[in-house]
Amino acid sequence: MKALDQDFWNDKYINNQTGWDLGQVSPPIKAYIDQLENKSTKILIPGAGNAYEADYLLKKGFKNITIIDIAPRLVEKLKGKWKNNSNVRILQSDFFNHKGKYDLIIEQTFFCAIDPSNRRNYVKKMNGLLNQNGKLVGLLFDRYFEGGPPFGGSKDEYEKLFTERFELDEFETAQNSVEPRFGMELWINCRPRH
Repeated sequence: MKALDQDFWNDKYINNQTGWDLGQVSPPIKAYIDQLENKSTKILIPGAGNAYEADYLLKKGFKNITIIDIAPRLVEKLKGKWKNNSNVRILQSDFFNHKGKYDLIIEQTFFCAIDPSNRRNYVKKMNGLLNQNGKLVGLLFDRYFEGGPPFGGSKDEYEKLFTERFELDEFETAQNSVEPRFGMELWINCRPRH
């Protein structure tokens, strides 16, 4: 399998091979953001892609957003888009090397983009990046894909993996997914075990 490194993802953006891109914030994530009240919540969006979630958060008045992506072309575009906005920090970096503490991490097509052999590291890293009362929320594909990325899986697999380091407050089929993904996404809302 080809290495899922900076060059791999950069080529996807250069060649506009972004079939995972919804062109908007995903409805379950939008609904979650809509009920958040503290605009100073420290938020991380890893593997952010075109960062529609960040766009929406900024429109809703959030002031402390960090975006990480490994693809230089994409990061350059995002930095240009928000060059005069101090409420968003954009990092071109490998998520697994990132240091920081957050109140909220939003998962949107990042988990499915990493090699499945790295999923245990993902769960460990997410746990380490969250504050004591922090939350990891977002969507996971509840289906399998040929080849990958994206890499899928099942609710049972994910529950076993995540319960090693998280309390699962919600881990159910999303009820408000976009039509092409309806019935194939799990909404997750979990707290780290420290």
